[in-house]
Formats: sequence, structure tokens, C-alpha cells
Amino acid sequence: MPQFAYQAINENGATVSGTIEAESPETANNMLIARGYIPARISAAGSLAETGFVARLNDMFGSVKPQELILFTKQLRTMLMAGIPIIRLLQVLEAQTQNKILKKVIAQVGADIKQGSTLVDALEKHPKVFSPLYRSMVNAGEISGTVPDILDRLGYILEHEFRIKSDIKAALQYPIIVLVALSVAFIVLLTFVIPKFVGIFAKAGLTLPWPTKIAMLLYQFLHNYWYLLLAGIVLAIFLLRNFFKTGKGKLMRDTLLLQIPLMGPLFQKAAMSRFASIFSILQASGVQVMTTMKVLIGTIGNAAIAREFERIQEMMQQGQGIAAPLRSAKFFPPMVVDMVAIGE
Repeated sequence: MPQFAYQAINENGATVSGTIEAESPETANNMLIARGYIPARISAAGSLAETGFVARLNDMFGSVKPQELILFTKQLRTMLMAGIPIIRLLQVLEAQTQNKILKKVIAQVGADIKQGSTLVDALEKHPKVFSPLYRSMVNAGEISGTVPDILDRLGYILEHEFRIKSDIKAALQYPIIVLVALSVAFIVLLTFVIPKFVGIFAKAGLTLPWPTKIAMLLYQFLHNYWYLLLAGIVLAIFLLRNFFKTGKGKLMRDTLLLQIPLMGPLFQKAAMSRFASIFSILQASGVQVMTTMKVLIGTIGNAAIAREFERIQEMMQQGQGIAAPLRSAKFFPPMVVDMVAIGE
């Protein structure tokens, strides 16, 4: 059975560390909680140095990884359930967090709460770390007085989304590898193989077929004007990247992504899974339907589907319910619409 190195906080508030045998990090986390500890960090035994090195690399790029946010959410919930005051637990989380960006954010959240801010108001100041979904759910928890329960549901949905994104990346790896291999093979064929055969054909006095002539023209262009081709590719990437940052560009890009054979349905199913999970959890948390739709517009992850949500929201404001607007919208499978209609 694998071993995991851990750091945790005991009943006296002191930091303890050691190793524990468990089937997975989640099992190790539950075992430590059963012992009365508050887990702070769990990693595969013998990989602490590697974890620290990876964390330093992440700090250089200035980002908070989804796994780190999930761990922060779980730790926050566990400490709230243990009855630790919010200021004290934020100090503990700040001390235990390896990511410098997240450490700084936690410190600022704690300072704002000390000055009288609510938790959601403190989180609002860090939109790059805490998404609209995250902030909306914390807000619902503060209003209803069930922050630990909300954080439990939030941790589930963050893990669910991270797993879906990982599955999509894994599914895209093979097509990307195939495209790269074909591109490399085409360039090698064009620059090394075809010129040698052309020389042989020329000596034999044979007339080259049109495909071979076209390939030779491409070879000559690549050989003589490769720098123009490279500059054109770099310029195209730069222009497309800036265009896709605009609202019109995002809408065009995401609409095209949904129309790609094989990949398009995968993106659509991922968006529908996210819609169902977020909608269900926000409704169970007491968030109003219109607020839920507003959150979905900002968190669905696809501009084309978000545009449909905006139209659905307008129809709902006119009193048309939920199922009817969904039925008239694009990208929503009949099963999703029927299940929503049954629930409504």
C-alpha cells in the first residue's frame, strides 16, 4: 500500500508531520481527520523536495493551480467544522500554503476580515483566484449560515470540473500527436525526399506529374522564403490571439469549436455537465434562479453557450419559466431539457 507524507494540525493547534499508509490522498485525508487532525498538506512519501521544486516553478508563473484551490477549500471547510475562528484558520492556511500567490491572497483576505469585511467581500477582491461561481456559493453560504456545507459542495464541483478538463486534455492528446507527426513527416518528405527523386527523374528525361511539380514549388518556397513563412505564422498567431480576446472573437472561436467533428460534441457534453452540476448545487444552496443564470453566463466556459444563456435569462425575466427557453435554445440536448422540465 502506498505511503503519504503529511503535515497536519493537532487538537492543540500545533503542526505535526509524518507518514501514513492509504490507498489514495483522499483516503489519507479522511484517516487524518478520523485521528482528530486537520490536514494541511498530503503528498507521496519521498516527493517533498520535488513538490517544493514544482511549487517554486508555479510561483514563478504567478498562478494558482486547481488542485491548490481544491485543497484550500477542503482545508477551510475542515477547520470551520472544527470550530476554529476564521482569523486563526486563515493564519494557519497562510503558513501552510506553498504557493506564494495563494499565500498572499489568503493574507489579504484575513486582513480584510479583520477590518470588518465578510468572507465573500474579501474574496471579491481576488477574481483571478476565486471565480464568480466560488464567490456566489460562499455568498449563499453566508446568507444561509451553512458555509461549511456550501464549501463541501464547492469542493465537489471543483474536483468534478478539474476531472472533466483532465479527461478532455487526455482525449485531445492523441489527435494532437497525430497532427504533429503528419506535419513533421510532410516537411521531411518535402525538403529531403522529393528533391532527390526530382533529380533522378530529370536525368531520365521524364516529365514530372502536376502533384510533383506543386510539391517542388512548395519546396522552393520553403527553401528560399522560409523566413517569410515563419514571420507569417507568428503574425497570424499574434493577430488571432488578440482577436480571440475580444467578445466577437471568443464567440466565433467557441462556435467553431462546437462544430468540429468528434471534438465538438465532446466540448458540448462537457459544457452540459458543467451546467447541470452548477445549476443543481446553486439551487440546493438556496441561490435564486436568476442569480444562478448570471453565474452560469460567467462560468460556463464557452462564449456561444453563454450567449444562449443570456437569451434564456431574458426569456425567464418575461415569465416563460426555465424549460421552454431551454427548448428553444441551441446546444441543449433533449434529455437535458426534459429533465429540467420534469424538475420544474
